Amino acid sequence: MNKPINFTIATLGEPKIPSPIKLSTVSGDSIANYVVDSEHIVYEIDVSNGEDLGLKKFSLLQKAGPRQMIYFNPRHVHAGILTCGGLCPGLNDVIRALVRTLWNHYGVRRVTGIKYGYNGFLGDIPGDPLMELNPDVVDDIHRFGGSMLGSSRGSGERTEEIVDAIERLNLNMLFIIGGDGTQKGALRISEEVEKRNLKIAIVGIPKTIDNDLSFIDKSFGFETAVGKATEAVTAAHQEAHSAINGVGLVKVMGRESGFIAANTALASHDVNIVLIPEVPFHLDGPQGLFETLKKRLERRGHAVIVVAEGAGLEFFSEQELGTDESGNRKLGDIGVLLKNKIIAWFKANGVPINLKYIDPSYIIRSSVAAPVDSSYCTRLATNAVHAAMAGKTKMIISELHNTFVHVPIEIAVANRNTLDPESTLWLDVIQATGMPVRMINQK
Repeated sequence: MNKPINFTIATLGEPKIPSPIKLSTVSGDSIANYVVDSEHIVYEIDVSNGEDLGLKKFSLLQKAGPRQMIYFNPRHVHAGILTCGGLCPGLNDVIRALVRTLWNHYGVRRVTGIKYGYNGFLGDIPGDPLMELNPDVVDDIHRFGGSMLGSSRGSGERTEEIVDAIERLNLNMLFIIGGDGTQKGALRISEEVEKRNLKIAIVGIPKTIDNDLSFIDKSFGFETAVGKATEAVTAAHQEAHSAINGVGLVKVMGRESGFIAANTALASHDVNIVLIPEVPFHLDGPQGLFETLKKRLERRGHAVIVVAEGAGLEFFSEQELGTDESGNRKLGDIGVLLKNKIIAWFKANGVPINLKYIDPSYIIRSSVAAPVDSSYCTRLATNAVHAAMAGKTKMIISELHNTFVHVPIEIAVANRNTLDPESTLWLDVIQATGMPVRMINQK
């Protein structure tokens, strides 16, 4: 059993105001119940026979949901919303649900959108950085991809300036929609807010299309990404199957984790080789990618390869990369590299191939959320509002073990979530594709 993790949620003070949401306090009356702070779920659910199951050995996560008593008087609330980082299906769904929950269920009448992420606080964007939000403004935005507030990377490290701007706007709560780098910025903001003794709730809604944030079963937009990537694989397979020695090469998102690539392979049933950041591979040699691909073509006459954008990082030099505005290491274009090297290797070996390369990344990122993601976004946002109104802060909303919970930001950003090569998920990919367990040359 791993050492228990401290999932204690910070609060601004004791909630003393009755919630305007009227629910039940008893079970069995067919009316939804309030959630109380003492309700938790167990994080560590794996056990071994004979193991002591005393709860003192487990880490407990606080359940999300509406509280009977809230911290903020809704008439005095000024809420802010911003989106940071790259685009992801479902951003507008989250914004819409935040606004409608604040307005319709709590009676909050001041909701402000901050344009273009953290840069909207800093005067570094053209035009008015603020947008007044209400249910009429956000009514139809879920029908469109992207973010109605715009998004940008970086500037989350300019913490004091951002908190200065938050104070000038008289915000009581701030909803920050973004991934790992964004939430690290949110943690710094919440610490500066705490340092200044300000009563401002900072609540994050995790956005990472790669599904690589810890302590969250699935990030919003992931299901849409897999669906759209599967469409690209279908096209690549048709191209490959219709050509002599046809090869379809599809690059999907996944900077440090191969969840999209793995699930796309399982969903499409047409993928023969999957390359992900967590599993190293060689290009040359008897066990490498080129020989593996050659054998597949000799056996079946066509092949489809799916590669995650962060795979094969070792094929690029440090000088070629650097970091982006969010502090993430820049990636070389593994799709283009593989395309060129595969074509060159087969030409050098006198084997004609017909390779088609597809990179659907930005089509996927800007897509409208699929229904399953749209529903999920709504529930994440609704629970984020419940948490902020109850005075909870320095936290993100997560769904874990099919339950919405509160997770401290500090815990969520401590480590990236990656695909375990020894997991049953990767085993299923190996079995579904027929690819070798390892494409590494033995010394």
